[in-house]
Amino acid sequence: MAKLNPLVKVLSKVVLGSFLLGSLPVSAVYADVEESIPVRASNESQPTLIGKYRLANPEELGKGIKMSVGSSLLHIPGDPENVFYSTADRGPNGEVKVGEEKRRTFPLDTYTPSIYKIEVVDGKINVLERISLKLANGTDPVTGTNLISGVSNLPKEDEVPYDETGQKQLAYDPYGLDLEGLAYNKNDDTFWLCDEYRPSLVQVKRDGTILQRLIPAGMAEKITDAPHVPIKDILPGVYSKRIQNRGFEGVSITPDGKWMYAIMQNSLANPDDNAGKNSRIMRIIKIDLTNLKVVAEFPYVADSAKNYDGLKQFDIVASDLYAINEHVLLIDERDKYAGEEAKLKKVYKLDLSKATSILGQYDEAKKGEPLLEQMDTDQLKEKGVVLAEKTEVLDMLKFDYPFEKVEGISLVNNHILAVINDNDFGIENTTQTNVATEMWMFEVGDITK
Repeated sequence: MAKLNPLVKVLSKVVLGSFLLGSLPVSAVYADVEESIPVRASNESQPTLIGKYRLANPEELGKGIKMSVGSSLLHIPGDPENVFYSTADRGPNGEVKVGEEKRRTFPLDTYTPSIYKIEVVDGKINVLERISLKLANGTDPVTGTNLISGVSNLPKEDEVPYDETGQKQLAYDPYGLDLEGLAYNKNDDTFWLCDEYRPSLVQVKRDGTILQRLIPAGMAEKITDAPHVPIKDILPGVYSKRIQNRGFEGVSITPDGKWMYAIMQNSLANPDDNAGKNSRIMRIIKIDLTNLKVVAEFPYVADSAKNYDGLKQFDIVASDLYAINEHVLLIDERDKYAGEEAKLKKVYKLDLSKATSILGQYDEAKKGEPLLEQMDTDQLKEKGVVLAEKTEVLDMLKFDYPFEKVEGISLVNNHILAVINDNDFGIENTTQTNVATEMWMFEVGDITK
């Protein structure tokens, strides 16, 4: 089995040893937490940074834009330790202001969302294979081929797509996907991806052929012109109230292939955007993969922005999750800033074993009763909701982590935590930002115990 570069591992342990960070419970990090959540001390060993790898020689896609990875990260057990899979969301995009209106731009509207097989070696991330997502039959209306695009799905539901000037409106793509998380099911040798648009969960073959798309209840009737992808509206209908660009951000499957978890990037706009932007409560769903039934839903309590100078609650997002087993997850939580301005880049361990499922509750307005996004942790406890225990595993800022969007996490052989950032193709619309894509490796001890 291939190993991580031993020279990098040895040198980094020596040079970076002074940056060791202990695994601390949340209560030890903040003495004055606005609303308490269950925490417990961690017995895991202290994290050690053992390697950094940068995307090498990315292929040019057009208009000076180069390919990218980093919106997800997946290591498949049994693969070499240095081989991973990743995605690059919906493709190059940005915003331009036209008058008083901000418009979503797609400078390469025929870009196909893809899964990239990558390896890390000698300080570099090398692309081994690109797996472009495609229809089993038929033609995508934007690309004109069986390959899909990453352009918005639906008028009124999604951002209006424009070209890079913001002047020409583009066609919508009912098959378009804004990819974020990535998971693998060993039982049927397929990938599952999560998408921010609907939001949705999408199953694909190893060759990129789309098998089916799971969307919120009631949304199927709005997607009437996508006959080449089976659509099942089996997710809770309330998920269609996601704030734009804040849909599913992470998905993971337990090692036994029985259970799939997915997490929303932010709170839902339930009943409105104001509630979603001020709530700390995000949602995690659990799906039985034997019958694709949603069997549980858990509230995830994000850190309080009041504990960080200059942050608003909406600045704090969940960016990925990793299922250690049926009851224990790793959650990637971050803010929207980079470098010295950053306040939050952490990985937490979440124990759901005693947590209360709230599936089907607090979704619809009832007289005198608040909705989930309108409640705080004390109100949830008053209703008998037991919250999951949340333990800090890694604080990346202790290692001078420079990037804003740490969006992919994966565990290798139970003790190496790999994290990767999304550089958004190194552009804002077509302007170069010069932000790199890097994967960092941390030795964290066996955190599966």
